[in-house]
Amino acid sequence: MRDSFVAVLTELASQHPELMLLTGDLGFGVLNSYAAGFPRQFLNAGVAEQNMSGLAAGLALEGHCVFTYSIGNFPTLRCLEQIRNDICYHGANVKIVCIGGGMSYGPVGFSHHATEDLSILRSLPGMLVLSPSDLWEAAEATRYLVTHRGPAYLRLDKSAAPVDLRFGESFRPGTIRTVREGSDVTLAATGGILEEALLAADTLSEQGIFCRVLSVHTIKPLDTETLAAAASETGGIISIEEHAVDGGLGGAIAESLMEAGVFPGFFVRMGLRNTFSSVIGSQKYLRTVYSLDAASIYRTVSAKMGFPAEVLS
Repeated sequence: MRDSFVAVLTELASQHPELMLLTGDLGFGVLNSYAAGFPRQFLNAGVAEQNMSGLAAGLALEGHCVFTYSIGNFPTLRCLEQIRNDICYHGANVKIVCIGGGMSYGPVGFSHHATEDLSILRSLPGMLVLSPSDLWEAAEATRYLVTHRGPAYLRLDKSAAPVDLRFGESFRPGTIRTVREGSDVTLAATGGILEEALLAADTLSEQGIFCRVLSVHTIKPLDTETLAAAASETGGIISIEEHAVDGGLGGAIAESLMEAGVFPGFFVRMGLRNTFSSVIGSQKYLRTVYSLDAASIYRTVSAKMGFPAEVLS
């Protein structure tokens, strides 16, 4: 996803001289071509994310469209005060880019994981929150943000679901993509973990359980209409996120449906529950440890549908 983001930004920089990319001393190699081609639209702020965010706000208020770039929690939680007070309060045209969503940086430990960012960033007034699930969504989200005015958060994962586009499909922020049709249960996923949902859906379909799979690439604003349809047209909804369940995708869905007066047959939030992702290992391995892999989704669906796991194995 990172490479898709950089490729689109490099493509558009010449057409948008107001565009600026600020990095917190990261991206060596992947940002080289952008920096060489547009030296006046690039700045390495050093290992100083709070300063980078304040600088971004100032540049934005002078007419620039500014992207800040770092991994995991560094561009978000480390500089939350600057994002809240400098960027959001002033409606500054700053796009915060995290290139290590969820447990992407599994081997370096929980300090480098982004597992509370969605709940915190979506609570900020005026903040658009995008969390693409595949390379196409990542590229199209970047393209959109170059012309979007106002604060935004772009959460990019190391992993990505396979791209599965319908003919003529376009990227529409604030909507949810239906990437698989089904009437038995809805799997609503955000980020690269959509790949696990699709794998589980494939296995379940072999057993006669057909899942509607949703790519929730926009967390804020949330597409209540699509979620309400899923709640009424399928047996229940399972949210899947590489993130804490408190206030993340699952919380957003629950809030949205409750306020709309729509109640699914059942609702399950799959994510981290009152724990840090403190185990060390690859992103794929950590998904198994924290019951977020395809097998865990499969077992959750089978239990809610009333089928013993051994029957579906």
